Amino acid sequence: MGRPLMIQEEDERRIETLKRKLGIQRKVDVLRAGIDLLEKEAERRERIRRWKRSAALVARTSREVNAEFQPHSRMKRI
Repeated sequence: MGRPLMIQEEDERRIETLKRKLGIQRKVDVLRAGIDLLEKEAERRERIRRWKRSAALVARTSREVNAEFQPHSRMKRI
């Protein structure tokens, strides 16, 4: 059997409002939908953290490569 949750009055009203707006029949489905969104947000933040770390790791090398190509730029020869 499930575990009972102590839901405050304000939260109860918010859940009921969401049930009506979203056409969801059960409170637990509203909570599950919220948890799904939070998991996606957590995954998104983790992905961004990894991208930033990766970009920082290659930034110096990338600057060096760009600097090597600058003397041969077509834009400078125009």
